[in-house]
Amino acid sequence: MAVASKKIPAPDEVRIQTALLSVSDKAGIVELARALDEKGVRLVSTGGTHKALAAAGLPVMDVSELTGFPEVMDGRVKTLHPGVHGGLLAIRDDADHKAAMDEHGIAAIDLVVINLYPFEEVRAQGGDYPTTVENIDIGGPAMIRASAKNHAYVTIVTDPADYSVLLDEIANGTTRYAFRQKMAAKAYARTAAYDAAISNWFAEALDTPMPRHRVIGGVLKEEMRYGENPHQKAGFYVTGENRPGVATAALLQGKQLSYNNINDTDAAFELVAEFLPEKAPACAIIKHANPCGVATAPSLAEAYRRALACDSTSAFGGIIALNQELDAETAEEIVKLFTEVIIAPSISDEAKAIIAKKPNLRLLAAGGLPDPRTPGLTAKTVAGGFLVQTRDNGMVEDLELKVVTKRAPSAQELEDMKFAFKVAKHVKSNAVVYAKDGQTAGIGAGQMSRVDSARIAAIKAEEAAKSLGLAAPLTRGSAVASEAFLPFADGLLSAIAAGATAVIQPGGSMRDDEVIAAANEHNVAMVFTGMRHFRH
Repeated sequence: MAVASKKIPAPDEVRIQTALLSVSDKAGIVELARALDEKGVRLVSTGGTHKALAAAGLPVMDVSELTGFPEVMDGRVKTLHPGVHGGLLAIRDDADHKAAMDEHGIAAIDLVVINLYPFEEVRAQGGDYPTTVENIDIGGPAMIRASAKNHAYVTIVTDPADYSVLLDEIANGTTRYAFRQKMAAKAYARTAAYDAAISNWFAEALDTPMPRHRVIGGVLKEEMRYGENPHQKAGFYVTGENRPGVATAALLQGKQLSYNNINDTDAAFELVAEFLPEKAPACAIIKHANPCGVATAPSLAEAYRRALACDSTSAFGGIIALNQELDAETAEEIVKLFTEVIIAPSISDEAKAIIAKKPNLRLLAAGGLPDPRTPGLTAKTVAGGFLVQTRDNGMVEDLELKVVTKRAPSAQELEDMKFAFKVAKHVKSNAVVYAKDGQTAGIGAGQMSRVDSARIAAIKAEEAAKSLGLAAPLTRGSAVASEAFLPFADGLLSAIAAGATAVIQPGGSMRDDEVIAAANEHNVAMVFTGMRHFRH
């Protein structure tokens, strides 16, 4: 049953006479408190914040003086008291509320400045269970919610970035209703994201990947000029996940990344991370979230050249991801072609200088590579809800490959199979990838028919061979990977016609026997992985 409103109009301006300050992040709080004190605002504070303000020589009342009750239980109980919440929730223009305040000696609190215990940071740093629980704030969210509900009279500030905005607002000693509304909206968003982080941590800690209620929270990193298309609005939100990638990378040069840039850069970096840097340099070139070329080589520059050779036409205006530090030689090669974004774990000073000659080229240093095996969640919205699944962290190296044909693959074919399957994992379904000697020879992506994907990949390989002046496309003698089982032999026969001699696929079709028989008939080696990598 809904609670009836008192229907008392909110005053447009409220004079700030008493402020309660209680922050975990002390940055800027002394300066804010000093500015408030200079305006004659009475300061009330708690724990560490009180110590910091008192040490700065500011006149500040401890919250225990306000409540008449000491902080107890190691500070767990200090603001959960009618002396605080009555001062936050009272409707100042209601006679009954005013009488209750007078009867119980409750003073009005006009401004609350709070930021919460650093739960998200502790979680991201991998704190143990007791430490993480101890960093769940209780009093802070309670005061934030109370203040935000009563924004008709109370101003709530939860973000240190708003301290200067607050001081501008109270230049004449008051806050306007529109300002208090805006701050209340931000406050509820903050507590919602905070509780989302806590509930998601519990789900992870208790091994409950799909809890009854799932909330995803984030902090706006930047508002974008537009979304996938110019008529769409978009924002980039970060969750605080401690995973190297586009969300945490430093933008060393170039303008703001677009919505599509971020999506493609994430796809590129997650793909190139499949290839361990200690084994070989690797390069992935992405266009519209699909790889158009991937390669490993003895040097990073050669890996880039080999990746580019797969489909140099599609690579124009693409995203380049590297698994090692971008060096000068590779940078010199990259700037020969128009590129939107480069992302690498780090960038040498020499490479920075070379890339600087292309000021519109975005350059990102991620500080490391994401671990493909790390668990996590991915989400996608649908009408009326959203889908959540665990991250596809399956690795072909961890699978027990089953040879199902009369001929087993050679050592080189097996390496090419694994390479192709790693790439196919990151290609939109239906996906077919040809690879040879650590290099993609042809990629077919996103077709409704797997046969068409195989054909498109072969056509691209033939075009690449012509542009490179090769007598035959690299698909001759290649391994081919399918991210899902081959439902019929036709897809296999298309790959064989393109020159593939080895096939890797999950298996599991009702017609596996038919597909295996076709492979045996053409002396093609085939292995089953038992793991599918659909990507939509």
